[in-house]
Amino acid sequence: MMPSEIDAQTQPAPPASTWEKVKRELKEWGATLAIVAPAFLLFTGLLYEQRVIPSESMVPTLEVGDRVAVAKFAYGYGRYSLPLSLGRYLPLGEGRFFPSTPERGEVVVFEHTHSDRVMIKRIVGLPGDTVQILGETLIINGQPVESELVREVRYAPDKEVVIEQVQEWTETIGDRTWTTHRGLRGRPVSDTLLFVVPEDHLFLIGDNRNNSYDSRELSGHCPPINGVVDRAGCPLRGDPDDASIGFVPTDHLIGRADTVLLTFHRCQLQDGEECKKRVWRGL
Repeated sequence: MMPSEIDAQTQPAPPASTWEKVKRELKEWGATLAIVAPAFLLFTGLLYEQRVIPSESMVPTLEVGDRVAVAKFAYGYGRYSLPLSLGRYLPLGEGRFFPSTPERGEVVVFEHTHSDRVMIKRIVGLPGDTVQILGETLIINGQPVESELVREVRYAPDKEVVIEQVQEWTETIGDRTWTTHRGLRGRPVSDTLLFVVPEDHLFLIGDNRNNSYDSRELSGHCPPINGVVDRAGCPLRGDPDDASIGFVPTDHLIGRADTVLLTFHRCQLQDGEECKKRVWRGL
């Protein structure tokens, strides 16, 4: 081997400057993001995204801090299906691609009817249904929903030092059963007017019946006529941020909440009552 070749192979390269190292790192990060970001947006836009439960309106089904997998494909795709809530900022039309009909009893994530908040509630009324609560019983199309008292429990609400006492009830529609809370702070669940769900809208309520601002509240609805609420799309009479969800348009659906993946919630039931499984639990 010639001396000049030996020198070329063994002579060390000059050390890279700090700026060259920074440029190299930025280039590598850029290449990684160019691959990962589109894959992430595609996955969360078409398949699943994760949402964190911020309030107690769905207790005991969902606790504050639960991380829920939301199936984006469940009802088709609309402007609110886009990841990171981008749809609210884009001039996209109404309606959905590949739409499918939700079912009573499903837990859904959706864009608030009158503001830019993302909400989670349970579907109890489909288009054309009548919905009412009388004597704490949910009545759909004139028929009481099957319900059964399970137990009374005491628990500490999230970030509270007080102890609350409630009744746990199960409700069943078809082959779907879920648990609700009633009687928070000794108050019965209030009776409602009669709601007739308009076309392309849903009636949604929370499982924590005394602590959920949902379709039962009149502030997000058109004014009732002769004790019946059956219209949607009327101008609000107050601040949109204070309005209830009213009847929720189906094109506001983001997806179906399928599974509690994990949680940072700690069991706070009193009197030795058993806590329900909070990780990888279907809804």
